Amino acid sequence: MVLETERLILRPWRIEDADNLYEFAKDPQVGPIAGWPVHTSIENSREIIENVLSAPETYAVCLKEDDKAIGSIGLMIGENSNISLNRNEAEIGYWIGVPFWGRGLITEAVRELMGYAFNELDLKKLWCGYFEGNERSKRVQEKCGFKYQCTIKDKEWPLLNDIRVEYITCITKEQWMSTVDKTRDH
Repeated sequence: MVLETERLILRPWRIEDADNLYEFAKDPQVGPIAGWPVHTSIENSREIIENVLSAPETYAVCLKEDDKAIGSIGLMIGENSNISLNRNEAEIGYWIGVPFWGRGLITEAVRELMGYAFNELDLKKLWCGYFEGNERSKRVQEKCGFKYQCTIKDKEWPLLNDIRVEYITCITKEQWMSTVDKTRDH
């Protein structure tokens, strides 16, 4: 599946994306705040593409102008999520490289994936989370209509071998449809 927005292409990850992935995933400002370790080499990034980013409904976020992977976005449907979900629900996760922060690109990608999840996959609810201190991710979720649900304190996070506070948000298909309808009316 390939999805397109005004400025982006969301497409499956390719092994050839390893150089681009490493370029952005080696930055300590990106991975740790999102819950994953900094990439240590192009080979490490290649392994991540093969073992993690090759999961179903996981997409490279690419600029239309050059098809270069600058981030990642994906849906973890039902039991594939980090939180317990029904099979008609999914968790959405995302990140984007530091040079692309503050341009609304990941918000654009999230909105596109939300439309795909609700319209094409007929999911009923989307969940999202962000760790304490990740104000950028919180803001993306707010802009996309996700509403705060709960706080999970003392969450063990094995990928980084630490304990975190995670804030969980969600949006139903009905809530999303009402925001889409309002946008069309203006």
